Amino acid sequence: MLPAVSEAQLSAPGMSAERYTSYPSAPTVKDPVFIFCNASGSQKGTLNASSPGGTGPFNFAWYQWSDITKSFSTSLKTESGVSSSSLNDLNDGGYKVIISGGFDTTFVGWIFSDKPFSSSALQNRTCDYVALKGQAAIDTFYYNNIANGLPVKLPNSVRFLWSSDPSSDIPYPDFYLNPQTFDPPLVDVIYNLQVSDSFGCVSESSFSYQTIRVKADFTVDPDNGQAPLVVTFTDKSVRASKYKWEFGDTTTSELSTPEPHTYYIPGEYSVKLTVESDLHCVDSLRLDKNIVVDPSELHIPNVFTPNGDGLNDNFIVESKSLRNLSVEIYSQSGLKVYSFYGLGDLVSKWKGWDGNVNSSSVKASPGVYFYVIKAYGWDNIAYNGKEYRGFVYLYR
Repeated sequence: MLPAVSEAQLSAPGMSAERYTSYPSAPTVKDPVFIFCNASGSQKGTLNASSPGGTGPFNFAWYQWSDITKSFSTSLKTESGVSSSSLNDLNDGGYKVIISGGFDTTFVGWIFSDKPFSSSALQNRTCDYVALKGQAAIDTFYYNNIANGLPVKLPNSVRFLWSSDPSSDIPYPDFYLNPQTFDPPLVDVIYNLQVSDSFGCVSESSFSYQTIRVKADFTVDPDNGQAPLVVTFTDKSVRASKYKWEFGDTTTSELSTPEPHTYYIPGEYSVKLTVESDLHCVDSLRLDKNIVVDPSELHIPNVFTPNGDGLNDNFIVESKSLRNLSVEIYSQSGLKVYSFYGLGDLVSKWKGWDGNVNSSSVKASPGVYFYVIKAYGWDNIAYNGKEYRGFVYLYR
């Protein structure tokens, strides 16, 4: 590192980075190396010198390194009677300034204009993956050993980073210069490659990518319930033009929005949607949660209270997934006071016996009544026998 005083006397306004020389023949000499980022291609260097001590005015004599003479032999500029001096529009190379008049000293500095290179393009794409193609390069700079004129390489390294807008998956974007993703974007994106070097100079290249990916997606409502269960399927696929719905019960549909599907048999159903785009890209999705149709059930209460308080006012069986239901109720004298028979939806809509005789306005007397119930489930279970004949108590 240069002494603090010396560092302050030769500067490069607008520089992007500063390094120091390492002369093999003079390891203690550390001249500054000024890097100017040259993104526009027209950036040139500037040097400014001032005396580290003494009382001005001073004299400044500027020289440039010559590869022919292997020394600072090319005279550029002299100024007398000034406190500081500058050189502008400098090309790459080494420069020396000799300061005299009240304080004699010499400074050496090197200037390099840095412009990394980047190039991005689409290497290949299919329905299932996108492959990107990148190129990255950085400048190599050499200063000269002032003792023998031999070139000395200035350390530099390249870094790169892929990105996209909107953001999408790019595996190891700073490791593979030609990455490929098997999770292509669903929307059009702009892919960008940023190349930078050790000096912080940056080059960027980008291109627009028009996606061809197709994605199968859908929702169901409801996904469980008793039979017959009517399920609505809502398509949410992207870029699909052909459809094949598999409802899990051997039936299919090729409509983008199929009619609500009815599941009659209790059980679990795995639903799958396969879609195809105009470009023949295919994707499929199987519902991660099976549609569940409840098994049939039948539970009979033994008491009800038709007193109009809104609680337990009707004699009604608790049931699920019944294909048909028959209910007959008799008084102790054998008189039929109520009957019901229903199929399918009528079973689920049945409200039960309200305690009136044969659906009239005549209220049945409190007491014990005899019921006979028969039912058949959508899972082919028969509810018919002595366990479905019994007594119910009516309280008012």
